[in-house]
Amino acid sequence: MATINTSREIAAPLDKVWDIISDVDNESKYWHGTKSVRNISKTGNVIEREVVIAFKDSKTRQTVTLKPKQAIDTQITQGPVTGSKLITLNSAGSKTRVDVVWDIKLSGLMGMFTGMVKKHIAEGTEQALERIAKELE
Repeated sequence: MATINTSREIAAPLDKVWDIISDVDNESKYWHGTKSVRNISKTGNVIEREVVIAFKDSKTRQTVTLKPKQAIDTQITQGPVTGSKLITLNSAGSKTRVDVVWDIKLSGLMGMFTGMVKKHIAEGTEQALERIAKELE
């Protein structure tokens, strides 16, 4: 498993940051590694979905749990990359700290490229947080 940690303080209150990151159907606007999202089911705050990722237009299966104004827990259960992405929010008055932790495993021969994929995901996460911050300026 490879772990990736990225954090950013965004100059916006928690409610505004939550409004953007919890709109998981429009994730591709900020997270460019996500090409498309197709929801399979939604029960309360739990969404089962199929996501096409930028890596060779591969399909992944994900379970997303929204914990209002606290966290988004994404479990990636099928595809070339499995594991999790946890986004947590911490209010600091007029600012919000966003922490993203990936814990991923690459399947099969892709495991040889873990270092390269880890770097790519880390950069993509930093860019996504930058786009979210700019949206809220």
